[in-house]
Amino acid sequence: MEFLRPATWDEALAAKAAYPDAVAIAGGTDVMVELNFDRRRPDALVDLDRIAELHAWEVGADVVRLGASVPYARIIENLADRLPGLALAARTIGSPQIRNRGSVGGNLGAASPAGDAHPALLASGGRVEVESAARGVRMIPIDDFYLGVKRNALASDELIRAVHIPSATGPQQFSKIGTRNAMVIAVCSFGIALHPHTGTVRTGLGSAAPTPLRALDAEEFIEAELADAWASRGELRPTAVARFGELVAAAASPIDDVRGSAAYRRHALAVMARRTLSWTWDAYRNDDRRTAA
Repeated sequence: MEFLRPATWDEALAAKAAYPDAVAIAGGTDVMVELNFDRRRPDALVDLDRIAELHAWEVGADVVRLGASVPYARIIENLADRLPGLALAARTIGSPQIRNRGSVGGNLGAASPAGDAHPALLASGGRVEVESAARGVRMIPIDDFYLGVKRNALASDELIRAVHIPSATGPQQFSKIGTRNAMVIAVCSFGIALHPHTGTVRTGLGSAAPTPLRALDAEEFIEAELADAWASRGELRPTAVARFGELVAAAASPIDDVRGSAAYRRHALAVMARRTLSWTWDAYRNDDRRTAA
């Protein structure tokens, strides 16, 4: 196995062009597990850890440009006000050691349906910045990034450079069910973000289908329910909250596996959807863009 350690982004792109089947590695929290269990034996690894720009972020007026290798711990410490849903998800990931190494770019590269960052990214919206030496930069909407189980929209010579995530304009939440309280792969997970400036609600489901996905019918329903409530900040009808949960569960296509049954996952998603919708709407009514940690 070839082990390549580029020092610059241009060197990394050249290495990926020369070895299209090479696997990029940064924190190694996903890749090393697959190597250790002999689930993957690539011809080459491209170690991105030395590329400083991938560990940096830029806060713009409306968007955060998050370098692909920014660890979850830095998101929690520095970006919770701008990206509250993602920061909440980051708090549930692994141990302190994992949070200091793992990154959103790694989650996107692995494209596991159980990746904890995916529901928050889908709920927030945004685009994935990828690049190849031959074709340059390409921006992929997050909704189009996931193609199948552990399959994403990257071409063989492309690497993830950054993720462009809109700063929160309303409350966001993330909820996760696991077989224990910490250091666990999600049985299922759910993210929600209110976008008052557009009168929209976005969702994200994890470990509930072959790919992370949004509950589009649930979003359409609750947006209609809230159409006249954004200005008045009125209460949500309990029947509307219950229906939202039902539609979120209906959007899933889970399987039975060692972590949980399909029926349990649908039930859990409905519960998480009801709770997080109530929490975010109560926060909005109180004019609070933050979310409970």
